[in-house]
Amino acid sequence: MQPERALHRRNRGLLTAYEPARYGEAVGDNYDSLYPGVDSETEAAVERLAGLARGRKECSVLEFGIGTGRLALPFHKRGVRVAGLDGSERMVGQLRRRPFGEEIDVVIGDYRNTRVGDSSFSRVLLAFNGIFDPRGLGAQLDIFRNAARHLAPGGYFIVESWVMTDAQRSGSGSVMPRYVGEEHVELQLARFDVASNAIERTLVHLRPSGMEFVTVTDTYASPGELDVMAEVTGFERYARYSGWDGGEFTGSSANNISVYARRAD
Repeated sequence: MQPERALHRRNRGLLTAYEPARYGEAVGDNYDSLYPGVDSETEAAVERLAGLARGRKECSVLEFGIGTGRLALPFHKRGVRVAGLDGSERMVGQLRRRPFGEEIDVVIGDYRNTRVGDSSFSRVLLAFNGIFDPRGLGAQLDIFRNAARHLAPGGYFIVESWVMTDAQRSGSGSVMPRYVGEEHVELQLARFDVASNAIERTLVHLRPSGMEFVTVTDTYASPGELDVMAEVTGFERYARYSGWDGGEFTGSSANNISVYARRAD
């Protein structure tokens, strides 16, 4: 069996059952090569998140979905106390093999209910569409609640997600490029179910060595729906940007960076 077909079949299980580790176990060994385009955003993300800590005596970050450490390692190098939560041993194994990766505390578990240590953090981060949990609204609300458990009063929960276009919301299938490089092109084929907010996506990676397919099912939430989740779980929106560079969020923005402040008990 060709590797890309095996990867495709493993990921098809996401359509019928959910396990926190499944996605990371399927793509963990080559995750960073699948998404080279995000590297350019890392520095801007770290700067934006660091700015939220200015004026605070203590700066600390807990990342839900720490993965291979794309964001956590730059924080660690700055001297920020950083910890992580991830469902995949394989993804965390990639982090451990990187310089300083062994120095970061990571717990393997589920974003919706796993506790990381006994102390609180000034920020909890969930990047790269991690809020689109395939288990639905209940799981998404649990993720907000779990973020609140880990935050000191006044701390921030930062959520990164992409924003669906009107055409995608119609329920018809869509095809769009996600990354275009000299030897790597990624296409996203997606279909949205208006009734359930489920969006099924097949990510097709085209490279000289062949094709790879990653199929996932997400539960979409618009920025406004995220605001409602925040309101009912003890947060209020502090800021919203169109990207990590701090650009203004508008009705045509394709990306959403929402910053939610935990209300005092």
